[in-house]
Amino acid sequence: MLIVLLVRGLTLPGAKNGIAFYLYPDPYRLTDPEVWLDAGSQIFYSYGVCTGVLTSLGSYNKYNNNCYRDCVYLCLLNSFTSFVAGFAIFSVLGFMAKEQNVDISMVAESGPGLAFITYPRAVALMPLPQLWAVFFFIMLIFLGLDSEFVYQESLVTTISDMYPSSFQNNCCRKLLLLAICAGSYLIGLLMVTEGGLYIFQLFDYYACSGMTLLLFAILQSVCIGWVYGADRHYDNIKDMIGYRPWPFMKYCWQYLTPAICTCTFIFSVVKYTPLKFNNTYEYPWWGYTIGGFLTLSSTLIVPLWMLYAVLATPGTLRQALNSKL
Repeated sequence: MLIVLLVRGLTLPGAKNGIAFYLYPDPYRLTDPEVWLDAGSQIFYSYGVCTGVLTSLGSYNKYNNNCYRDCVYLCLLNSFTSFVAGFAIFSVLGFMAKEQNVDISMVAESGPGLAFITYPRAVALMPLPQLWAVFFFIMLIFLGLDSEFVYQESLVTTISDMYPSSFQNNCCRKLLLLAICAGSYLIGLLMVTEGGLYIFQLFDYYACSGMTLLLFAILQSVCIGWVYGADRHYDNIKDMIGYRPWPFMKYCWQYLTPAICTCTFIFSVVKYTPLKFNNTYEYPWWGYTIGGFLTLSSTLIVPLWMLYAVLATPGTLRQALNSKL
């Protein structure tokens, strides 16, 4: 579906200008911490990093599965797909800018506005708009279902592993999956109301993205690199795949990743600007309160559960910590 939209976009008048806008970005924007925050959020979400997805799904692999090779292939495939998708999107935006006789920066935006406002408007200007609209939204549905499968399975796997006696029965596991899907469906109904896009952007910005994922990245890299130990983790990988990965990876776990994520997190906090819908509408105070609650709900649950696990373990504090490590 992406290839079909790409071919169609490249044949539109004005596509060249859109692709030039895509390939020649403004270097000055790299000084904006919001750009780094958005880029990090996109990488974390598209790869499933820091969300528990890779850990949960990786538990289904055989012990000697070459996870290092899989990671390299995943990075290459995801980067290539994202790069090609950019051509498909910006070629159409270039066409829209030409049709409206405006600069492409006036029609290029990010977030839900691009998928549900700008791109559909551009499709409406094409010949046979109904056909291309169907192709585009089918692609969105497939992408959404793909993400839904992964994250729901990850959540079900995590809960099942935490309480194996309750969910070892396949029927109970299916009922758990049904309950999670039903709850997600009911929450999702809020996003198809008249003001649903405003709610969607609150969830997208505050729930588990941006600074929340950066904080998780900092904590996870510190835990792997320093608490558990990079050398120990390195030996575990060698024991599984039979050889040591590139030595640079160890220094990434210990120094590079925590440093980059920490700097980006600090700059994002210092330069924080309230969320605006479509860069114009500013949410009321209670909207930002809901956003803060969403952020804390996904952030605080980790240390609170860790505290519960330590307190529920018999023995001294040191013994409890050692048993959990």
